[in-house]
Amino acid sequence: MTRTAGCEPAVARWQGMRQTRHPTMSLQLYDTLTGQKAPFTPADPQNARVYVCGPTVYDYAHLGHARCYIVYDVLTRHLRTSGMRVTYVRNVTDIDDKIINRAAERGEQPDQLAARFTEAFREDMERLGNAAPDVEPKVSEHLPHIIALVQRLIASGNAYEADGDVYFSVESFEGYGKLSHRNLSEHETGASGRTDAEQTARKRHPADFALWKSAERSEVGWESPFGWGRPGWHIECSAMSMEHLGETLDLHGGGLDLVFPHHENELAQSEAATCKPFSRCWMHNGFVEVNKEKMGKSLGNFFTARELFRHIEPEAVRFFAMTVHYRAPLGFEFEEVAGGAPRFPGLEEAERRLEYLYKTQLRLRELPAERIVPEGWVPDAISGFPKALKRALDDDLNMPIGLAALSDLLASVNELCDAALRKKGTAQQAAVDAAERAFEALQRRLGIGFQEPREVLERIRDRRAEARGVRREWVEQRIVDRAEARSNKDFAAADRIRVELTEAGVELLDSPAGTTWQIA
Repeated sequence: MTRTAGCEPAVARWQGMRQTRHPTMSLQLYDTLTGQKAPFTPADPQNARVYVCGPTVYDYAHLGHARCYIVYDVLTRHLRTSGMRVTYVRNVTDIDDKIINRAAERGEQPDQLAARFTEAFREDMERLGNAAPDVEPKVSEHLPHIIALVQRLIASGNAYEADGDVYFSVESFEGYGKLSHRNLSEHETGASGRTDAEQTARKRHPADFALWKSAERSEVGWESPFGWGRPGWHIECSAMSMEHLGETLDLHGGGLDLVFPHHENELAQSEAATCKPFSRCWMHNGFVEVNKEKMGKSLGNFFTARELFRHIEPEAVRFFAMTVHYRAPLGFEFEEVAGGAPRFPGLEEAERRLEYLYKTQLRLRELPAERIVPEGWVPDAISGFPKALKRALDDDLNMPIGLAALSDLLASVNELCDAALRKKGTAQQAAVDAAERAFEALQRRLGIGFQEPREVLERIRDRRAEARGVRREWVEQRIVDRAEARSNKDFAAADRIRVELTEAGVELLDSPAGTTWQIA
């Protein structure tokens, strides 16, 4: 294996890079390249440059997408809340064979199909509570950058042309396989697994991968110095990330399935072109396993985010994704129900916990002013929550530990509210203020609890009622009827209405402010 002319091994160049840390940043992350946790040290301690591989927009986002982008949304939130500026780039792959094939199946232009699914993806990410990236580059807008990078690799001797195709020569790059921890001898079938005889015959090594793919003039393609065609998948991300973040990223992220071949090939072509390390940290989230199998359309266990949103609050999907460590598999289960909608036990439990969060926020907000006194003691679970959450996320984004601290916070806030609502009870202003700061920390770092509590609770309640065939209008009219019966001192009629509602699965909640209801 030869080494790119003029390049020393990229790992040696780390020694000359700055390791200064941001004064308030103590984040440790697991680096796929080294296989170890280490302090996150951007080259510029005031600005982390983060690139995450975005979707190939030929269909709706699925649960695996949801999990992936929630993880990196929490990462960027945590960095920013800790005082660091972040430039977060997440691309859109809008040129791809899958897009072209899907468009042909539907009789649609590829660019129109890609634009439609790009907008759908953004809508789904917003419903999940993910903030938009700072930059969202599209492949279609970066073809000159891609072509220039391919030319650069040809000029350096790392790529070669073959009948209109351009391939990266893996033997020209010392260290190919270092990210996925594979030897080159393990790649005899090629990086993409394709064994097409004609394509293989063009290659110098079976693992060489396409930087530019030739196409017939009748096919979708673009002009280039190599002929009519379109870019390979891997070169797209290298060109876009370096265009917007420079030749060395601080963090490159994506799903575990991208380690090989996508990220391995990105690393090789980028470092061959620049003679610099491509990313200071490589971060990957684990798979989603459905009923203990990897999620896949062929297995009939594939769920888009939009399908799940019909059955569950979108923020509950976000909560659910945080219940296991981001590097571990996320176990997702569903149960077929004869004649009815499927059930999702894990998501339903997450929604109950989310409901408890919003009920707690609402209780705190609606404490009567006359029950709040100026002085007092603040429980540790409330005062210590912001630091506990930061500490959990600093340890390789340990979101489950953060949710455990949230459970303690909610229990303590409810105890505070219970004490205030007892006869002659009070709550301390200091504790109320500390609880509000804790909820703000939750929103800022995890992106949880950001909605209007009453709206969320009513939406969850109404959806559950509809699933049981209970109409909101009917329930609210019966509540009015019961109130009239009680005002007329017809307590027997009022009791009959309560029983009627209870048998329909409706639980009434009487309070001095009036009567509300929920599905039992």
